[in-house]
Amino acid sequence: MDEAQEETCVKMTMQRDLYIGGQFVPPASGTYAPTYNPGTGRAICDVAQAGPADVEAAVDTAKRAQTDWGNTPALERGRILRALAALVRDHAQELAALDAENCGNPVSELLYDANAAAAQLDYFGGLVTEIKGQTIPVGPGQLNYSVRQPLGVVARILAFNHPFMFFAGKIAAPLAAGNAVIVKPPDQAPLSALRLAELFGSILPAGVLGVLPGGRDVGAALASHPAIAKVGLIGSQDAGRAVLRAASDTIKPVLLELGGKNAFIAFPDMDPDEIAEGLIRGMNFGWCGQSCGSTSRAFIHEAIYDRVVESLGKHVARFRPGLPTDPKTTMGALISEAHRDRVLRYIETAKLEGARLLYGGGVPTDPELAGGYYVEPTIFADVNADMTIAREEIFGPVLAVLRWSDEDALLREVNATSYGLTCAIWTNDLAKAHRTAMAVEAGFVWINEVGKHFIGAPFGGVKQSGLGREECLGELLSFTEEKNIHVRLR
Repeated sequence: MDEAQEETCVKMTMQRDLYIGGQFVPPASGTYAPTYNPGTGRAICDVAQAGPADVEAAVDTAKRAQTDWGNTPALERGRILRALAALVRDHAQELAALDAENCGNPVSELLYDANAAAAQLDYFGGLVTEIKGQTIPVGPGQLNYSVRQPLGVVARILAFNHPFMFFAGKIAAPLAAGNAVIVKPPDQAPLSALRLAELFGSILPAGVLGVLPGGRDVGAALASHPAIAKVGLIGSQDAGRAVLRAASDTIKPVLLELGGKNAFIAFPDMDPDEIAEGLIRGMNFGWCGQSCGSTSRAFIHEAIYDRVVESLGKHVARFRPGLPTDPKTTMGALISEAHRDRVLRYIETAKLEGARLLYGGGVPTDPELAGGYYVEPTIFADVNADMTIAREEIFGPVLAVLRWSDEDALLREVNATSYGLTCAIWTNDLAKAHRTAMAVEAGFVWINEVGKHFIGAPFGGVKQSGLGREECLGELLSFTEEKNIHVRLR
């Protein structure tokens, strides 16, 4: 690493080691690996790589700390979570700049992530008194009741597309419930997790939070560890299967938020230009389409199909790849060179299979972006349901537009996938809207909206898009164990 890269890393975060027991420590193996700036393709700095010995140390430390944290009064835990939320808001600019450098999303978009992360910390901090049991009538002279207790030490394995938002938001429910949490940040973008550990360490008791950057072996070790009571993952289907297998030997619960090949369904009673604008919003082009909830399959009724297709260009034009750290940038970079090349292969496959390229399809020619991992916002029309881009999750800025006419056939095509995360339905017909919402196989459905999450509304998928629900009371309770107690009154 050259001196300029070292200075950049020091400016962005002083910490590059593991976070265990309230302090930063070097990895037992002494191994460090570079982390990169996707916008330039250059290395930023070297970050510690955890190994099996570090997982053991983090788990042992967390077990000791969890006992006192679990016995901390619920209202005090809530106060601490709200203090963490205030830290995120106070450091929003810094965290957004750090992730723009390390994950490639535009800094302007990442500022919204700060609000989302802080809102989750506030929300779960306010829900602590809802960790309630119940009484069960069993007759005179007896008392039967249940209580909810923390699970113990839990692990959260995070994805690269929203690093600091996922870190702050996904520790909220388990901490509120009284658990200790060990986080494995994304190996491609670990820097904001280390900075948040530094910030949060000023408030949280030592050992309650651990951060172990590293590769897949760290996630596997956490998922299989007998003292980890639950593991949550945000990632791909393959990663979800790996976590399930690793967790099976110790029969621990898992919380999985996996991928999606999500449908946008447009009925003919809608304004075509409004549909086109919604389609572009639903693709999350600002994040290069790297969002599990992106509505990347657009099913447009034949009566408005041509007019929608004609309108797409003017709405997507506002997204132009640029340096993620530039506040004026509207579209950032893909996470890595390998992922960029994968997306480009999907684009070439779509051309070979007969899809009509409407927009984009290449890499930007701006010399300032030559070293980064950029792909233009890309739209294909005249796609059919058998084409690869209509079946497989690309996790990139590629929208597939399909034509439909028969409602029964439409629903069969929408549901003919192993995914089932989100779906957007656009119509002015109330009956059609609700009927279609009930028929689609998805865990989270928008009607005349797209992309938004709502605190308190359960988010999660069906089929192979995941297990469990997040961002709601159900997530909080899923990090507790219900215990029944029966008393015979003497």
